[in-house]
Amino acid sequence: MEVYRANWIDGYIYKWDDKYQNLRRLNQDMLVTLKGLINIKNVSIEFMNKIGHKFYGITQNPETKSFMIVLNNKCKKCNNICNTIHFQHKFIDWTSGNKDIDKFIQDTQISVHEDNEISHALEWIPYDRFYDIKYIGKIGLCRANWIDGKIYKWDDKYQNWGRLNQDMFVTLESLINPKNVSIEFMNKFKVDHEFYGITQNLETKNYMMVLNNKCKKCNYTCNAMHFQRNFENWTSGDKDIDKFIQDTQLTTHKDDEISHALEWIPYDRFYGIKYIGKIGVCRANWIDGYIHKWDDKCQNWRRLNQDMFVTLESLINPKNVSIEFMNKIKVDHEFYGITQNPKTKNYAIVSNSKCKKCNSICDTIYFQHKFIDWTSGNDDIDKFIQDSQLLAHNRTYSVIEWIPYNRFYDIEYIAKGGFGKVYKANWIDGCIRYRNRWDNENQNWKREDQNMFVALKSLNNSKNVTSEFMNEIKLHNKVGGGIVIKFYGITQDPETKNYIMVLEYADSGSLRHFLNTRFNELSWFNKITYLCDIAFGLRTIHENELIHRDLHTGNILVNNKYIKITDMGLCKPANYNASKNTKNCAYGVLPYIAPEILRGRNYYTKAADIYSFGIIVYEVISGLPPYYDVSHNNHLAIKICHGLRPRFNIKVPELIVNLIKRCLDADPLNRPTAKEIYEKLDPSQLLYDTELRRQIEKTDAINNILLTENTQTILGLSYKTHSEAIYTSRSLDFNNLPEPKNSDDYYEKNDNIISEEFSESLQLRFSQLNIDKNESLRRNLSQLSTNENESLQINISQLNINENESLQINISQLNINVNENS
Repeated sequence: MEVYRANWIDGYIYKWDDKYQNLRRLNQDMLVTLKGLINIKNVSIEFMNKIGHKFYGITQNPETKSFMIVLNNKCKKCNNICNTIHFQHKFIDWTSGNKDIDKFIQDTQISVHEDNEISHALEWIPYDRFYDIKYIGKIGLCRANWIDGKIYKWDDKYQNWGRLNQDMFVTLESLINPKNVSIEFMNKFKVDHEFYGITQNLETKNYMMVLNNKCKKCNYTCNAMHFQRNFENWTSGDKDIDKFIQDTQLTTHKDDEISHALEWIPYDRFYGIKYIGKIGVCRANWIDGYIHKWDDKCQNWRRLNQDMFVTLESLINPKNVSIEFMNKIKVDHEFYGITQNPKTKNYAIVSNSKCKKCNSICDTIYFQHKFIDWTSGNDDIDKFIQDSQLLAHNRTYSVIEWIPYNRFYDIEYIAKGGFGKVYKANWIDGCIRYRNRWDNENQNWKREDQNMFVALKSLNNSKNVTSEFMNEIKLHNKVGGGIVIKFYGITQDPETKNYIMVLEYADSGSLRHFLNTRFNELSWFNKITYLCDIAFGLRTIHENELIHRDLHTGNILVNNKYIKITDMGLCKPANYNASKNTKNCAYGVLPYIAPEILRGRNYYTKAADIYSFGIIVYEVISGLPPYYDVSHNNHLAIKICHGLRPRFNIKVPELIVNLIKRCLDADPLNRPTAKEIYEKLDPSQLLYDTELRRQIEKTDAINNILLTENTQTILGLSYKTHSEAIYTSRSLDFNNLPEPKNSDDYYEKNDNIISEEFSESLQLRFSQLNIDKNESLRRNLSQLSTNENESLQINISQLNINENESLQINISQLNINVNENS
């Protein structure tokens, strides 16, 4: 009776497929047995059940016309087609040429049933399945790469064994007496080895075992074995160093211990080698990167951070290297290995600094590596930028960069400020990404928003920038957060040599510009939200124990409808030196400066910022710049100290008016904190039935009536600015201003910031003195206090007083000598 093995193209029936209206099949190209059917008349259900095989069907040989049963052997132990049967099918495909060896291999295979027993099976491995065969010292012992790799499990799809670790390293060891091979022999060998099979050297005809060393500690081929196998492929040329490196490798068993192993690194695996100041210390790029874990597929070490930055530091005495020596270094460094400069013959440690705070290589270390690649040309600026980068760790939002000027294009003038000009430009590279920042592949920062718009703020006279000014920028950068304008870095104009701050660009410009162009689109909710955002920014500044000192709507920007505060403490000249500037002068935009600052206090307080905020509240609610219709001169400063405040020309909720009054109180101690203001201006109040919402609805109704009855009532932004109303920051030096005070009825009325009666009386007091253009008298008479012995010589003819006017001068303010002629 003839028996054949064959591959069945279709595979056996699994179930009906409704989609394709056909039978679904499994195990296409499966191995089956074709067995001759002697007596066709004997076939029956009883006959099929007696066969003891997987019985699939019947076929006919077209040549012999013989019918044949299509079946598959079933394992008697498992009662199905297990691994034993798959091995058995393959018996006819190989032979070692030695019956003892064939039987030994087959015995190991037919004892394997479950997948977890696969490693117990050996196989016959043709010698041409190995390459790079090298003798490794011991007679009859070779190292080689095995093309196919070891058996893993049966693959039904390909009807063959699935394998792992193709091209894996194996050891070929001569089998002295093939007749001695047995299961017991194999089990003894497996104590120290992974035993895969047997092969035969085609030249010597010697049989050889195909093995892999097992670690005695791990009982499998661990990392220590992978390292050990490579010992013959390298040497440092120094026995002490070789032993030191090998010792670190032999103690590395598990993947989480890989960092403990050092390696010998040829010097030609580094490039971009630069000395970094300290004798015997270089920075370099390491082409390969450090070992991560063993790659079974490639049969080599998988590495991370190719082209990474490393430090090469001379190893003074190679004999001192030891595990203890390495552990000391690892306190502050990642220690990768040892190399040798081929010119100087000096050995060098290959390491990387670890951040003491993070105990790892964080963003701070990446920035530090780049220090030698740039300079601003100014030590103070370099130090400031480096200090900001050394604080990065795992948060780069507040980091400053030095940005070469040629990385900007389409530079366009926007505006002029008190101490510099502002330009708009495109930044080719874009900013450092906030997350997943460092690019290990390119060993550089990942960036986003390439060609983004930025604002370039040029600082006049900044060629001689001082460390005190740099400290001002540092304080600005300390605040961070989304409410303060983002500060990307510093650059330098190659023509003027002035340093330039690279800032976030605000698409809607200043808040003043935004109010001029979009005020009529703003709802109460919009206004309160913007004011709340400014208060939040001011609170953040104050919580960092900083003071803005020049808060006004020109220094508040609108970007994508979000508020951004800028110029925080930066509006002094770039070469400003506080120790030399002892003169008591104010700096800023006059209407926003607190009266105590105008009067000559040479220090700012948080309360001074609150006063500025109060003016901004007025401006956002009314839409009008403060004191836009008068000259911003000494007279206005005197009036402000006397209690002058802006007046609304519309009805405003009393809660808002009262908040403004408190902010603009002449006594700094009476002003609220930024935190209190932020809480009071919560815009969510307008979503519910609150007192503020009711007051807004009431005032809106009144304003609508006024608009209907009087078309000349200014509810929009139809205004003309006085030619001497200056809204850019400048130095202001006023002498002998009166003691700041509130108006007499300041807190008596809450319908406006100051009463109309007080405003008119204050205006009248100044209009009564109409001084001729040609006069040389520049002092307000009310400010003159003269001693009894002084002679006040005033030419009354210089005062042109109208007939209907009465010159009201409080004579008690003038102590005039009895003998004086007036």
